[in-house]
Amino acid sequence: MTGRTRIDRVRASAGIAKLALQQIEDDLTGEIGAQELAQVLRELHHEDHRQDGVFGFLAQLLTAAGQAAGRIEPDRDGEMSCPLHEAAALITENAGLQTYYATRALDPQGESA
Repeated sequence: MTGRTRIDRVRASAGIAKLALQQIEDDLTGEIGAQELAQVLRELHHEDHRQDGVFGFLAQLLTAAGQAAGRIEPDRDGEMSCPLHEAAALITENAGLQTYYATRALDPQGESA
């Protein structure tokens, strides 16, 4: 039986995610207005439902990795897991917040949409 290993599935999924993000990047290289750019950025970070945005999913993934690292840490001292939890927090609190500020500046009226 030839089943795919976990790392094979991760590589395939990461490849799909990279292709999808590349498509978004390609869409941003042409002419784009402020409102449309704000809408694109809102898809990456949903202020009201952070878990629904790309940043939220990435933070959730890093949190899960941190939890997995915590289960295998020999001394349970956080040496492996804490950096992953910190990375998740930085995505949510820093990148997400800065993106939110940019969307508000680009399209202040779009907040109620």
